Amino acid sequence: MIQSHPGEFSAILVAIFWTITALSFESASKKVGSLPVNVIRLVFGFIFLSLLNLVIRNHFLPTDASVHNWIWLSVSGLIGFVIGDLFLFKSYTIIGSWFAMLMMTLAPPLAAVFGWIILDEKMDFKSLSGMALTLTGIALVLFSRDHENHKVTIRKPFKGILFAFLGALGQALGIVFSKYGMQDYSPFPSTQIRIITGIAGFVLIISLSGRWKAVLAALQNTRGMMAITTGSFFGPFLGVSFSLMAVKYTSAGIASTIMAMVPILIIPPSVFLFHHKITLREIAGTIISVFGVVIFFL
Repeated sequence: MIQSHPGEFSAILVAIFWTITALSFESASKKVGSLPVNVIRLVFGFIFLSLLNLVIRNHFLPTDASVHNWIWLSVSGLIGFVIGDLFLFKSYTIIGSWFAMLMMTLAPPLAAVFGWIILDEKMDFKSLSGMALTLTGIALVLFSRDHENHKVTIRKPFKGILFAFLGALGQALGIVFSKYGMQDYSPFPSTQIRIITGIAGFVLIISLSGRWKAVLAALQNTRGMMAITTGSFFGPFLGVSFSLMAVKYTSAGIASTIMAMVPILIIPPSVFLFHHKITLREIAGTIISVFGVVIFFL
């Protein structure tokens, strides 16, 4: 059964991997800061991927990639890894990984919108309805009504919400450019190219902002490094690679729908590990939001 549905099973694994990754990077970002976590996890991810490629492809580096692969996968890496993840990881420290992952349910609908604009893919009324349902679920979690003052209030810090939204925007654009740039090329060296560009982008940011001392301090933080290593193994290495494999062997819609289950999967460990107080209203909103993603791609 796995052999007949490699894309779907890859997407299920991605949802599990990203759940572990989000929890690990929330922990690491709170300990050592989001910027050091970003660059260190990409370096670790690059090492993991390079060794894997050496074993399965006999290529340590993606030297057999075409110019088209390098250009568009590099664009994808800059948008997804550098811009998108920079904001996403910062949102972890403000609103936590669970709510950040809920905001990431916007990534599949946004990817479809960008696919419509950039790749001339189709959108219909059903797609718009799914997007509306996803937004409704997020709004149910995000807003509450003060019955005494009859005012609608935001339950989370606006800055964290904005950062998580920008993270979703970066991931959406990143996956569209990944699909365009990868074509028939293998998912694993494709991820290598994205990571190489991501590392270069973060090296530039850290150099311009003078934050190398923070990176060195992070390397000396044992608990922080354990969390970064775990997140790097399941995120930039397994998660991203299998997400490209899922897109390669099934439709982007099916893959994105399955991978969007992370906000539901992350609730129990988030409560247990970080003692996040998640209400029934928030669980209901999460399920509605994920269901919107499912409808979007039916």
